[in-house]
Amino acid sequence: MREFIDGATAVARGALDSGCDFFAGYPISPATPLLLHMIRELPKTGGVAIQAEDEIAAICMCIGAAMTGGRALTATSGPGISLYSENIGLAIMGEVPLVIVDVQRLGPATGGATTPGQGDVQFVRWSTSGGYPIIALAPSSVAECYSFTRRAFDLAERFRCPVFLLTDKEMFLSMSTVEVAAYESPPVRARAAAAATPEDAFIPHGLAPMDALPFTPIGGSHIVRFTGSSHDEYGFLTKNPVAIGRLNEHLRCKIEDHADEIDFARSDLQEDASTLFISYGITARAMAEAVLQARTAGRAVSSLTVQSLWPVPEAGLIGALCGLTCAEGVERVVVAELNHGDFRREVERVIYRWAAETRRRPLQIVGIHRVDGELITPSQFLEALLA
Repeated sequence: MREFIDGATAVARGALDSGCDFFAGYPISPATPLLLHMIRELPKTGGVAIQAEDEIAAICMCIGAAMTGGRALTATSGPGISLYSENIGLAIMGEVPLVIVDVQRLGPATGGATTPGQGDVQFVRWSTSGGYPIIALAPSSVAECYSFTRRAFDLAERFRCPVFLLTDKEMFLSMSTVEVAAYESPPVRARAAAAATPEDAFIPHGLAPMDALPFTPIGGSHIVRFTGSSHDEYGFLTKNPVAIGRLNEHLRCKIEDHADEIDFARSDLQEDASTLFISYGITARAMAEAVLQARTAGRAVSSLTVQSLWPVPEAGLIGALCGLTCAEGVERVVVAELNHGDFRREVERVIYRWAAETRRRPLQIVGIHRVDGELITPSQFLEALLA
C-alpha cells in the first residue's frame, strides 16, 4: 500500500501520534505548512495550536506549555531560529522537553525563502549562549520525517532538553510516493511524574541519576521554581561555585555521556570500496542514486547517511570505516551538503583523531558543496568518485 505525501504532513502526523498537544508558530517559508496543518488538526485531538504574533512569542508559548505539562512543538526556518536563540538557551537551562522543527532554506538573512539549503547545521548547535550541547536529527526521506519526529519527542522527554528536527524546503514541501510499510513507529515514552512527597523532600531540579529525574508541571502538586539563571537543585538562584559547577556539568554530561543513545546513521558498505560517501537530509537521496549508478557500472563505493547531526554520530562514522574488511582500502571520504562544508568539519575532526589514535595514515576528506539554490545531483557524486 502506498500514499502520496509531503514531509510537512509526515512531521505533523508524527507529532500527533507522539502525543503532541500544543503547537505555536509564526508563518515563515518554507515551514508554514506545518503551522497550517497543526492549526487544522490539533484541535480535533483536544490540543491547542496558535499562530503567535512573532517567533519570539511562539517559542515562549511552547516553553510555557511544556512546563505546565504539555507536549510542545514549534517550527520555523533560519531567520526564525535567530529569533528563537535566547529562549533556546532558556529551554536548555530550564531542562524543557521541546521539539523544534527547522525547515532550512538558503541564507544568510532572508536569503532564498523558497530555496533549499542545509546551512543551519552549525547554527542550531551554537545558536545560543553558553555552548551547551543540543540534539539535532536529520531525516533523509518523507518516511523518516515521520519516524524521526517521534524519536525527537522521545529524546526530548528522555533528556529534558530542546531537540531539533532539521529538514529542508525540498524534503518538506515536495510530494513523494511512500510505501506505508516504510513508516517506523519508535516508541515515545510517557513523561515521568514526580511522586507525591512532602514539599521539603521534593527536588525539582535533581541532577542524578538522570533516568530517575521526575517531572512536575508548574501548577501541579509541588512548588516548581523555573529560572534561566544559575540555580541549585531546588531552583533557588545561587552563586555557590559547587552548586553552579554541578548544574553546568549536568547540562553537558546528560547528553554527551549518553551520545550512544542518539547515534543514528545508516551505512551501505561495499567490499573493495576505496571511497566513502557521507551525506544527510535531501542530499542523501542523490547520494543513494549515485551509489546505485556507480555499482551498476561496476565501481565499488560505500555510503553513510547521517541521521543524527548532534551529537555527531562518531560510532557510526568510525563504523563505516571499520565495518568491512575493505576498511583498510578506504582512501577518500566525500562529504556532500548544501552549504560551505558545515558538517565536513565535524567529519574531519572525528576521522583525523581516529587516524591519529590508531596510527593510521590520514584519509583524504573532500567536500561537495552547492549554495546556488540548486540541489546536489547524482552526477556530482559520480564526478567526485572518478576524480
